[in-house]
Amino acid sequence: YHWVLAVAREGLSTPRVYQRCDDLRGPDVEAPGISDSVLAALRQGDAETLGALLSNDLQDAAISLRPELAQVLDAGREAGASGAIVSGSGPTCAFLVPDPDIALEVGVSLSASGLVGGVRQANGPAPGATVVAVAEPPQGP
Repeated sequence: YHWVLAVAREGLSTPRVYQRCDDLRGPDVEAPGISDSVLAALRQGDAETLGALLSNDLQDAAISLRPELAQVLDAGREAGASGAIVSGSGPTCAFLVPDPDIALEVGVSLSASGLVGGVRQANGPAPGATVVAVAEPPQGP
């Protein structure tokens, strides 16, 4: 998967976002779960479908505190992102894109928009540590 991360110029208080989320939701909250559609898209490596299914319970709260985040999300989608989401409690926005070329296009477009403080790219999943060679310990003199 290829991601473009749009970094905001200033932070957003995590406690304020959580408080706002609680205020917006009220006392009745559904139990969290994982969608079968999300799991299927992950298994198939389908970035387009996965992008359309991205969700974040804190996104509405973050946008209510920082409305310009909605403009950033829209700009990334318009530039070709398959999915756009506020990352965690914000204010960074993450864009899932289908390939490195579109990642470059989305990154350039977001940088040129003047809406963000910076742009980064990431790929994943990372394979983790891999043994590339096994060396025998040196023998005594």
